This record gives sequence, structure tokens and C-alpha cells, in this order.
Amino acid sequence: MAISSNFNYWMIFGLTLAMIVAPLAEARAFFVFGDSLVDSGNNNYLATTARADAPPYGIDYPTHRPTGRFSNGLNIPDIIGEQIGQSQPPLPYLSPVLKGHKLLNGANFASAGIGILNDTGIQFLNIIRMFRQLDYFEEYQGRVSGLIGAQKTGELVSKAIVLITVGGNDFVNNYYLVPFSARSRQFSLQDYVKYLISEYRKLLMRLYELGARQVLVTGTGPLGCAPAELAMRSTNGGCSAELQRAAALYNPQLVEMIKGLNSEIGENVFIAANTQQMHMDFISDPQAYGFTTSKIACCGQGPNNGLGLCTILSNLCPDRDHYAFWDPFHPSEKANRIIVQQIMNGSIQYMTPMNLTTLLAN
Repeated sequence: MAISSNFNYWMIFGLTLAMIVAPLAEARAFFVFGDSLVDSGNNNYLATTARADAPPYGIDYPTHRPTGRFSNGLNIPDIIGEQIGQSQPPLPYLSPVLKGHKLLNGANFASAGIGILNDTGIQFLNIIRMFRQLDYFEEYQGRVSGLIGAQKTGELVSKAIVLITVGGNDFVNNYYLVPFSARSRQFSLQDYVKYLISEYRKLLMRLYELGARQVLVTGTGPLGCAPAELAMRSTNGGCSAELQRAAALYNPQLVEMIKGLNSEIGENVFIAANTQQMHMDFISDPQAYGFTTSKIACCGQGPNNGLGLCTILSNLCPDRDHYAFWDPFHPSEKANRIIVQQIMNGSIQYMTPMNLTTLLAN
């Protein structure tokens, strides 16, 4: 009888333990690389002007406090994290809280202001450029190996979802930053785009060499339609034709480069997200998505609320869900949710060669 009771006890204990461990085993790590569209607070720890650690940023975040996210609330990595079943989004890599078991959830290496090129965002001084973000990813793997061993770390990384969002700043904060910029004197727009794509290819190959096997690569949004560009470059109230031309050249070449990389590797490691089209859907018909406007930022000043920074002294809209853009450059949380919905479930028009739901099912 005692043997039977002990057996039942250990069987129930084992089943209970399995129920607790199973979700943890199924949850994938999530790694994020890129710029302010996906930075969750790394720049808070750096001496830089590219930061979002003061009100009214974070006004709709669960804590209602600024976190370093360039959003009124959640950003794209937060929402993807929800969708893939993470209990909390990956912490900024520079956060002192990111240690121990929290490392197994992944990490966010993104830094506002950076681009594909190292000279992009030099005006922001101390930011984590792409080569350094990838160095940190290698360092991260060393830290995790100390916890769970090299083999399990390799498995964690290969099964993880990786998001990389970079490229917009190479136009806005480099080529078109000032008239007759160094890069615009060096390259025609067509040649500059080719150069960016060739440099981006090197970054993606480094990610692959570091073990990433499920990588979401977002294109640029419609660069000329952000309130900042409408305020500075618009003619007759429309999007900036020159920046729109840049996005129209860059995004299709990015998709072709990704197709070529996958073909060379022999599997679909890289997934291209057509964020230009995702944005244009609600920019061209904001009312269809519940927005009042896609031309005026919720937070800012000047024409379109598109000049300068979003600060406590800026104009601030009372209902952020009515605005496609939170500040002069960044979508509102509601717009971010629309973008992530397409990343999760979008057709081939939006996601090449598959959406994230299909990827997760493989």
C-alpha cells in the first residue's frame, strides 16, 4: 500500500512538473536588432540625444511611464512577443535587470538613431551601431552558455524568432539629413541603395553565422509620409516625392536580396516584411482603420506636429488611437498593432515567403 501511495504521489508530482515546464519549453526566445522603431530602452543607458525616457512617451504603456520606447505605449517587439506567447518582452541588453534566467527569454539589442551604415546617426553620438549589436549578440551567447551550456544555447538561438528593423535612418538621418550630404555627394540615389543592400547583406550573413535561423527582416516604411517629412518636405500637402522614391527603390531590392540569401543557404532563414505597404494601407485610408488622421502626429509642434521632438511642452492629442503617428517619425501603438497583425497573418503581398504564423507552425 505504501509503495502504491508513493507511486501515485510521484506520478502526480511528475505530471504537475511537466505541466509547469511544458509552456517554458515551448516558449521561444526572441531577439531584436535595429533602430528606434524597435528600441525598448537601450539608449536610456547611453549618453545620447536619441532617447524616449521622458513624458509624454509611455503615456499609454501599462505603467503609464516612459520606458525608452518611441511610442505612446507598446512597440512592435512588445506586440510580437505577445503573439508568440512570451510572458514579457525581451529586456534591453544594457538593462542591469537582464541576468540569470531572464536571459533565456531573449534580448533586445536595438538602439535609436542607428542605420545599416556606421556613419548614420553620427549626430546622436553614443548609440549602438549594428556591428556592435551583433557583437553583443555574440557576447550574450557566451553569457547564456555559462548558464545552460553551449549546445543548449545553440538550440535556443536556432529556434528563436529574430526581428531586425534598420534602414530608414540611412535615408532620413544620413543621405537626406542635410542638402549636399557627404553620402549624396558620393552616391547617386540608385547607387546608394545598391550600397545599402550590399552592406545589409553582410549584417544578415553575420546573424546567420551567429546561429539565427528564423529572422524577420522589415523594409522601410513610406519614408516621405511621416509627419516630420510632411512638415519639412511636403509639396501641396502630399508625401515627399524624393523620400518615397528612395523607399520605392530600396524595398524591392531588399526582398530580392533576401530571396537570394535564402537560395544560397538552401532554406528560408530570412522572411521579408513589406512594412511600406503595411503603413500605406492606413496612411492612404486612415478612416478605414479607425484613425482620424495619418498626416498629423499626436505629439509634436509646428506643421503636422512634425517639427522637433515630442516633449512635455509639445501639443498632445487626447486620444492616441485616433492617430496613425504618435510622434513626427514613429507609429502609435494602434498602428503598431495593425503592422504586427500583417506580420502574423499577412498574405504574400505583405510577407515573403511566408507570414510569422506559418513560420511558427513549421
